[in-house]
Amino acid sequence: MSQKQNRIVVPVDFGDQSMIALEQAANLAKMINASVTMLYVLESSGFLGRILSSQQNDDVRSEVDAKMTELIGKMEQEHGVSCDKVIAHGSVYEKVAEVAEMIDAQFIVMGTNGRDIGGLRRRFIGSNALRVVRESHVPVITIKGKHHRSGLKNIVLPLDLTTETREKVNKAVEFAKLYNADVRIVSVLFSTDEFIVNRLTRQLSQVKAFMEKTGVRSTAEIIKGIKGEESLGQIIVDYANKVEGDLLMIMTQQETDVTDLFIGSAAQEIINKSDIPVLSIIPSPKNDELTDFRPY
Repeated sequence: MSQKQNRIVVPVDFGDQSMIALEQAANLAKMINASVTMLYVLESSGFLGRILSSQQNDDVRSEVDAKMTELIGKMEQEHGVSCDKVIAHGSVYEKVAEVAEMIDAQFIVMGTNGRDIGGLRRRFIGSNALRVVRESHVPVITIKGKHHRSGLKNIVLPLDLTTETREKVNKAVEFAKLYNADVRIVSVLFSTDEFIVNRLTRQLSQVKAFMEKTGVRSTAEIIKGIKGEESLGQIIVDYANKVEGDLLMIMTQQETDVTDLFIGSAAQEIINKSDIPVLSIIPSPKNDELTDFRPY
């Protein structure tokens, strides 16, 4: 029986940021022996979708198809990575999540707009990147910054004390081994309670020891924050910049009593503000052994 083909989905719009995401997806694909599926979504809603005739829609689709074929040739020649294409109609975030699930993708790698451009960037983030993270059952790597290494040197792993994070710790170990990278474990503490401080210190030591047991180099640091002065998400982003992180790993949480998935405010802020790629993982419902850890 042949081995299952790993796949990475990359939404493209031919803009600079999606091309950066495509380059990073190609780098990851080579590391995990994956193929890249480029996805272009023809949005059927909105003013443009309503005024285009059927013939105009066909013309747009043909133009997109030709551009994607050209891009596939370029990616295969320059990176030696197998690529294919999907053109879909609908909303971006729904189709990205749908296609990723349909082809059993290992990752979605998605570019986001680089700098704040007033409401336009907020609309893009809200309508696409955050919604993809919210809807997807596949880990999502969002890429906002313009300049990235082709590999990983430092992986930033923020942790707190509220629930298990074995899933994320194991994913950090997996990436660290793939890229021979260091893991920078960090926790932000707003409390001065001695019991909480001691417990957090023990927990970080346990994760660090677990990392080292697997052969992964790691550091562990506690940052003391002051409530009302700086947000949790901003502190983590600042730390990741300070240690020259190449990947920031977070988890999103699922609200079981509402229809949509819920992304915590710290996770949203990290995705919105970080120029360092952010890997968002939705935790599995199963219980894990490291019961005291939880990522932000």
